[in-house]
Amino acid sequence: MLKRILLLWSVLSLLGLGFVGIKLYQFDQKMDPSAKGVYWSFAQKIWQNQSIVEANTWRYPVEEGITAEDVEETMKVVANEHNLQVVAELPLYLQVAAMTGEKFRYIKIFMMCNALTAAKMLDHSDAFAANLPCRVTLIEDKTGRLWLYALNMDMMIYGGKPLPEGLKQEAIKVKTMIQDIMSRAASGDF
Repeated sequence: MLKRILLLWSVLSLLGLGFVGIKLYQFDQKMDPSAKGVYWSFAQKIWQNQSIVEANTWRYPVEEGITAEDVEETMKVVANEHNLQVVAELPLYLQVAAMTGEKFRYIKIFMMCNALTAAKMLDHSDAFAANLPCRVTLIEDKTGRLWLYALNMDMMIYGGKPLPEGLKQEAIKVKTMIQDIMSRAASGDF
């Protein structure tokens, strides 16, 4: 009796694994070809940092001697070079200070957008609205060091079914622009 139960269990397990394998294969065929690598990288970052938030961000250290004002100016110049408008600035540190009556470390959020690219993304899926406009945050950490943070756009670009080719190229272009803005601002490179 025990042999029959174990045999049945083995057969059912193999059938179950086969079913899961077929479903994973079908799912994989619908995904962007880069999805596996993006998810693997994301999983490694979560494992390393134990934080989904850290895994889903780009982070650039600002070089020593570069002020927040220098970073802001560089970001605006580089954004303009890329035809990205800075559509809003949120000086969070001032708001916190106004609400608490105490000085707070420097945190300012810059929102950048190319309206025509945003329109194309939204025509594809309204869910892209959650990622618009592109945000770059300049933050002073608790030790006084400045950093630039932004949402890692790889999940949006590669993490699901393939985007239409023209839209995908547009999204990659925006990703490249945001990384260029961050990189150059972090080093003070106008």
